[in-house]
Amino acid sequence: MDDRLALGTTEEVIPLVEEVVRLGKRTVETGRVRVSLTTETVEEILRETLRSRRAAIERVPVDREVSEVPATRQEGDVIIVPVVEEVLVVEKRLVLREEIHLRLIDSEEHVAQPVKRRVQRAAVERLTPGQVSSPSERVNQNTNIKGDE
Repeated sequence: MDDRLALGTTEEVIPLVEEVVRLGKRTVETGRVRVSLTTETVEEILRETLRSRRAAIERVPVDREVSEVPATRQEGDVIIVPVVEEVLVVEKRLVLREEIHLRLIDSEEHVAQPVKRRVQRAAVERLTPGQVSSPSERVNQNTNIKGDE
């Protein structure tokens, strides 16, 4: 037998209490944002340097007999193209009548061309919770930005 019972004591039951905590979330509107796009046309000047090349032609008379057709040659920045002609004499002879001297001349021209291009700008406006400014915003509530608390 238990010594406590023998001494005449009674047994007591003490209930244990425990608190239970539940965590939950709910969606709360903290504000809205309205984004407006505007498109404007901006005129800019495009600048570029255009390069071109033209040939200055100079005919140089020679009138000299040659035994064969001379080759085209280059002297400095001049290309020399021989022009020959057969002349009927008792015999055929090559006579260099002229040379064509081609000098290549480089030039540059600066041009500016106005062009139009479209540019979009976005304006962002913060609205307070519940503030709706257009009927489409009232209908489409899914575009709201919401935060969790």
